[in-house]
Amino acid sequence: MLVPVKWLKDYVDIKFDPKGFADAMTMSGSKVEGIEELGKEIDNVLVGKILKTEKHPNADKLIVAQCDVGNEVIQIVTGATNIKEGDYIPIAKHGSSLPGGVKIKKGKLRGIESNGMMCSAQELALNLEGLPEDMLDGIYILDGKYPLGADIKDVLGLNDAVVEFEITNNRPDCLSIIGIAREAAATFGVVLKYPKADFKENNENIKDYIDIRVENSELCPRYMARMIKNIVIKDSPAWMQERLIKAGVRPINNIVDITNFVMLELGQPMHAFDYRDLEGKKIIVRNAKPGEKILTLDETERKLDESMLVIADGEKPTGIAGVMGGYGSEIKDDTTAIIFESANFNPVNIRLTSKKLGLRTEASSRYEKGIDPELAEKALNRACSLVEQLGAGEVVGGSIDIYPTPVKPRKLSLNIKKVNDFIGVRDITGEMAMKYLTSLEFGAEMAEEGLEVTVPTFRNDVEGEADLIEEIARLYGYEKIPAKLMDTTFTQGGKDNRQKIRDLAKANMAAQGLYEVVTYTFVSPAVYNKISLKAENPLRNAIKILNPLGEDQSIMRTTLIPNMLEVISRNYNMKIAEGKFFELSKVYLADELTVEKLAEERETLAIGMYGNVDFFDLKGVVENLMDELHVDKYRILPSNNDSMHPGRTAELLLNNRRVGFLGEVHPEVLDKYDIPARVYIAEFNFEEILLQCNMNIKYKILPKYPSVARDIAIVVAEEITAGQLEETIRNKGGRLVEDVKLFDIYRGSQIKEGYKSMAYSIVYRSDEKTLSEEDITRVHNKIVNSLINQLGAELRQ
Repeated sequence: MLVPVKWLKDYVDIKFDPKGFADAMTMSGSKVEGIEELGKEIDNVLVGKILKTEKHPNADKLIVAQCDVGNEVIQIVTGATNIKEGDYIPIAKHGSSLPGGVKIKKGKLRGIESNGMMCSAQELALNLEGLPEDMLDGIYILDGKYPLGADIKDVLGLNDAVVEFEITNNRPDCLSIIGIAREAAATFGVVLKYPKADFKENNENIKDYIDIRVENSELCPRYMARMIKNIVIKDSPAWMQERLIKAGVRPINNIVDITNFVMLELGQPMHAFDYRDLEGKKIIVRNAKPGEKILTLDETERKLDESMLVIADGEKPTGIAGVMGGYGSEIKDDTTAIIFESANFNPVNIRLTSKKLGLRTEASSRYEKGIDPELAEKALNRACSLVEQLGAGEVVGGSIDIYPTPVKPRKLSLNIKKVNDFIGVRDITGEMAMKYLTSLEFGAEMAEEGLEVTVPTFRNDVEGEADLIEEIARLYGYEKIPAKLMDTTFTQGGKDNRQKIRDLAKANMAAQGLYEVVTYTFVSPAVYNKISLKAENPLRNAIKILNPLGEDQSIMRTTLIPNMLEVISRNYNMKIAEGKFFELSKVYLADELTVEKLAEERETLAIGMYGNVDFFDLKGVVENLMDELHVDKYRILPSNNDSMHPGRTAELLLNNRRVGFLGEVHPEVLDKYDIPARVYIAEFNFEEILLQCNMNIKYKILPKYPSVARDIAIVVAEEITAGQLEETIRNKGGRLVEDVKLFDIYRGSQIKEGYKSMAYSIVYRSDEKTLSEEDITRVHNKIVNSLINQLGAELRQ
């Protein structure tokens, strides 16, 4: 919310100190995001008048101008082509400053003295929108006759500041200048002055001109209208345009500007219909009909559905309620009569309509937060007052107000002892509490134990006693509340074992050269087709979001693989040659989501890599992680997966339980992600890994007895894996096998087709004695016999 300070001062008399104002407003609950001080860098730039111009004697494209700046006439040399004698312009004299740190000094141009500079809009950092084309690149010509020598900041409204506030969703009353002024008045202890809202109306009756009907009062609790005739469409006065521009709204014409001005000033969106475009002289507030379409003010045709509320005339929709008006009934240069609309709409319906249409406006952003229905009449009267003030038209007598169920102020009781106990102080009295609340326009009366409070209808967020105490606390001053320890027993904080293991896993991944990524929990249902999951795959049973931002974020993910492939695709297509990534996050699994059985939030680890890597690089990362986490009983065996390359995929088993997979992604899946390179992915149930981690590390003494190494070369079928061979060697070797290393794989003319030669080095050692040749031979032969009998191996001679 942008708030020009000059506009704010129309309603509260405060001395503006940027830092003090920001600190005080933030501490009282209205967070200041930033303050832009307009014209801060401009100094000694004055209003001047061009008295005389003549051609430069030594340059064809330069002119020499004599300019009156009030107390003197100075000579300026310029190349501008859009100026003439009699123009009033901004002149930067010798020694002046401009935005960007520019300093102006006198000098000579082609031998002719120049004692200053004529300024353009860009050089003064003015808003260029709506400027005549000759002023976009030329000198800024003032729109009237101003006192010569006057400070240009006063003339152009640059002696001002714009404060940006962060308004939370529960405070729609602060999405207005008056709302912020109310907060400022309470914060600084000054009186809030409301804008003028009186006007004269003629002797006619609006009901003779228009018939209005509301068919869905649940979605439109209140609808008000007034008529203005004898309209004169013209530009708004400079003061109104200045306020709108500083608040971030582009001026259009006096009628449209009035509706925008009232919306910014009071927080109530309004709309103006061209009366002659209303077929049948009717306004009907109804739900859209199936297949109905409307051309909105942004000249886009939008398809409506029955859930959307529209403002229609006797034949067709003329606006989408609370979102945007229709193009057909917009205010035109020859408009002579209008209908002002000031209404209240259901916030949930406005939000859903806005999302479905992909159309968010200043009006919809206010309506969807919930606007006070009582504001409709105030805004309508203020708009009519501005019409009279600007001489824009004649107000027709009477108004139409369809308000079947008026809102009633909420009544609450407030216990003063509870206020002090809750805040942690002892000096807040009933009188003080009443002062704080009435400064925010709450009604308050003294009662037996405290106050009886009437909550204004614009504060729908105040529902109970705790909310009232919060209002008192923020105006009392959080900085005045003494700090003290809680009355309880304190324990030392720290991470639990699970958190330590997660940190250890992340540190290990990073140490192996992988970058951690964090991706969105919400995904599109289309990702399951992209990773080629079969229709019966249980991972397709995703939890649907009731109120999604869009189709792309409409379900909760059941796997991290699509997210990881998106990361790899983005990096690959940004010409990054190689990448290694991991994500340790949650997936959400549920057969059905009920109150009795919530979804399983499963901690999951995903690893992805591409570039100068292969399957064994990925396998090495996994093995290194298992060692770091002291997971001993794991196996990596061949497997299949819908998304993975057949024959190049394995599964990770812990205690013979499958906890995930690793391997090369299927080329068809990679095509869908626009990745022509090979990609290697792993995904594991980290919950199962956590159960197998043994962080109780026991150290043992260095071995006393020597080791003995024996090599063995065997020929096995291609489908036999190194993991199977190593598992057999360790199982049959028992405690005497200290280490097993594969050091050679051979395929060639000496090995028959479909087979391979694999050579292992086996290290034997005993903790109890020096092994004899007989001891080693007995165990070694046992291992060889098992490899031959169980896996069909042959000793290679």
